Amino acid sequence: MCGIVGFYGPDDVAHDIVFGLTALQHRGQDAAGIATFDDNFHLCKGNGLISDVFRKKELKKLKGNIGIGHARYTTQGSGDAELAQPFTTSYPFGLAMVHNGNVINFRSAAKRLHEKYHVLPKTSNDLELIMYTFASELRLKNLDALSVVDIFDAVETTQELVKGAYATVTIIAGHGLLAFNDPLGIRPLVLGRRETERGPVYAFASESTCFDYLGFEFVENVGPGQAVFIDKDFKVHHKNQQEKPKNFCVFEHIYFAREDSAIHGRLVARERVRLGKMLARKVIESGIQPDMVIDVPSSGYFSASGLAEAIGVPYRRALVKNNHMGRSFIVSSQAGREDIVKKKLNPIREFVEGKKVAVVDDSIVRGTTSRRIVRILREAGAAEVYFISSAPPIIAPCIYGIDMAMSTELIAANYTEEEICRYIEADKVIYQSIEDLQALFSEEKGHGGSCFACFTGNYPTGDVTKYLRHIQEERQSHRSDKDKKGQPTSVSAKAPAPTEH
Repeated sequence: MCGIVGFYGPDDVAHDIVFGLTALQHRGQDAAGIATFDDNFHLCKGNGLISDVFRKKELKKLKGNIGIGHARYTTQGSGDAELAQPFTTSYPFGLAMVHNGNVINFRSAAKRLHEKYHVLPKTSNDLELIMYTFASELRLKNLDALSVVDIFDAVETTQELVKGAYATVTIIAGHGLLAFNDPLGIRPLVLGRRETERGPVYAFASESTCFDYLGFEFVENVGPGQAVFIDKDFKVHHKNQQEKPKNFCVFEHIYFAREDSAIHGRLVARERVRLGKMLARKVIESGIQPDMVIDVPSSGYFSASGLAEAIGVPYRRALVKNNHMGRSFIVSSQAGREDIVKKKLNPIREFVEGKKVAVVDDSIVRGTTSRRIVRILREAGAAEVYFISSAPPIIAPCIYGIDMAMSTELIAANYTEEEICRYIEADKVIYQSIEDLQALFSEEKGHGGSCFACFTGNYPTGDVTKYLRHIQEERQSHRSDKDKKGQPTSVSAKAPAPTEH
């Protein structure tokens, strides 16, 4: 999962890109990059947060009224700075591209690129594959008289050849700004507009929240398989694919997206409140009677408040978060995740001491973070701790851009609720119902339809057995390389045994 932006207007756009990426920092903390264009491409990227990578000196060099930016969260491959986006290529015209998502047919698509077009990708980054596929199709057109139809034809062929989840934004030098989605619309992308005295500024972004900061008006979502091109006269062109079922990632609403973002007509904060209210039935049926409901900051807040309201129990913010620590879910090693949990959450003892506490988190993935939270609350004097997940049990690895790629890492894929409860040392574990979640996010609102693959094992792109095997081989190879260097491994070969108490 990453954050992407693209801006095109009458004046330099570098500052808008930086502010837009800062609003999307929650989507990736590993690396960041910006590419702008005037007569040449200007590129700046590196490892770290937005504020670490872009200083005044770098911003002065990023000239141009068209530009793209990226905040990286590493899912596959290494975190080397050379893999930071954007990527550029000089032919045809000059292209610069960013993407959010994950390609699942990398090997076969890379082989086709090499055999048909004699292009050899230099890295294992999915973006390079998408960019060179698009470039290879574009170069077949009449480049002396390139039309919008030609651009959209190249997009359509790219979408047919590259499988998986991706939202992309591309600068086509001297022509305009292009955005397109995978045919199922798994990853989010929105279009905004801001009027200025010198003309309109258009922006693409992973989430609408950055428009709020920059004074942009929301225009539309980039839908499944759709392409949007803004030409050099700032005219907006659309390519719509034939109607297909939408499979937007439901985990965006549960965890990844910011609460103040609206995705396909749904305010994330409101949907999380509804998730909390839906949990009330299962809490009541379980027979537990908490004295209070608290959240795991900050993605658990709205669900916790919704649950508290529905069962008539006070809500308290009893875990205080150090906002200068990263998001533990997107830290690459288990040791790193646990260390962040220890340092970023501090319980308010006066609130929880002697109380029966229902703590609501967005999900339970590996279980180790949940166990640490339960221990923190017990150490603060909580009499009983009930751990409640806004999401159903995660039983299958996400292959579309969220870093839970091996089923052996997923505690719910290997153990029962009772075993999980013992492992995380809670008095009760309660999960959201998959039926309730599907009922909520399968409603026809906007385009309707969501991907529930991590909860059901049913992948919208079809049989992914071969891809899952490739991922497992890659991770085992990566682990072996680290072992040879005497470094700690990043994932467990087997989920921790929940019989431990």
